[in-house]
Amino acid sequence: MIRHLQRMASVRQWAMLAGALGLALSAPARADDTEVIVLSGFEETRDWLTAEGWWGEVNRESQLSAPNVLMTGISLRWREESAMLPVSQKKEIFYRFLLPLILHANHLVLDRRAAVEAAAAQFASTGSVSADALADIRQFAPILRIRGREAAAELGATDPELGDVLEEMLYKLDVIPAGLALGQAAYESGYGTSRFAAEGNALFGQWTFGGEGLKPEQQREELGDHRIAAFDWPFDSVRSYFINIMSHPAYDAFRALRAEKRAAGEALRSLDLADGLIAYSERGQAYVDTLKSIIRVNDLDLADDAVLRDEPRRFIVGAEDAEDAERIKAEIDDLRRSGELAEIIERMNLD
Repeated sequence: MIRHLQRMASVRQWAMLAGALGLALSAPARADDTEVIVLSGFEETRDWLTAEGWWGEVNRESQLSAPNVLMTGISLRWREESAMLPVSQKKEIFYRFLLPLILHANHLVLDRRAAVEAAAAQFASTGSVSADALADIRQFAPILRIRGREAAAELGATDPELGDVLEEMLYKLDVIPAGLALGQAAYESGYGTSRFAAEGNALFGQWTFGGEGLKPEQQREELGDHRIAAFDWPFDSVRSYFINIMSHPAYDAFRALRAEKRAAGEALRSLDLADGLIAYSERGQAYVDTLKSIIRVNDLDLADDAVLRDEPRRFIVGAEDAEDAERIKAEIDDLRRSGELAEIIERMNLD
């Protein structure tokens, strides 16, 4: 299922994890402590998941706890292998590896939201924010498409408009229920088997224009040169999806419904918030109905309360076969000894 760091080139691209949207990750990591797990084939993958306690029937009476491990790619091999697996096993592998990415994205969102809440409280009490908070606001206002974002760089620490900006940031900057994200990824990528997933780690069918991305086999002329956004690795796709849902005008119905639930003190549940995504597809209500069916049939709402285990972050690299796995392990060891892995992790800005 999992491609080996884009043929090791992705090892050198890990730095993009934290850079593209300026999202700081939790807990700093040290290169000599970072575990990179290399897996080849379904049986080895299943055995590893089993050893992690992350395979098989879920205990519905306890909170779902996912290993803190991030996959680094989706390969063409997964398309071939998954076709030979029982549907239940194909789904389980997909959901098991994707959930930690989604939980990690929500963790980043909550960290950022807490910082904005602190800035909003400070502004409400003093009429000003700290220099660090102002720098964050200037950076994230354009990303979240806050009104007047063109002038975000001009905001001052005592600017009267800052209160409205912070309020809108809190409105947009909030979690996406994990079960909902899992359902959309399964729907949009065919459980990671689509050409867009295999060639571009694209899990959510996000469009892009301007000649970049993966070109659909049949483009509609009236839509221009629309393509499917491609990503260096799956977490980039997850993060882009989060930003899209939090910021694009088309999904304000989702954000309004989420804000209503939060204001009422209600839990943010996948099946409830799916109703706000009618604009995600041209299929409209039919898309929402299918999405909710996927969530129900696969019990994905169980993931809404899931957490990442309190353990060091690890990475999963896929190999074509046992021989390829040994070669990859040797390459990773070389990067570790040379110090390049340390440089990559430092550029990831994990603290």
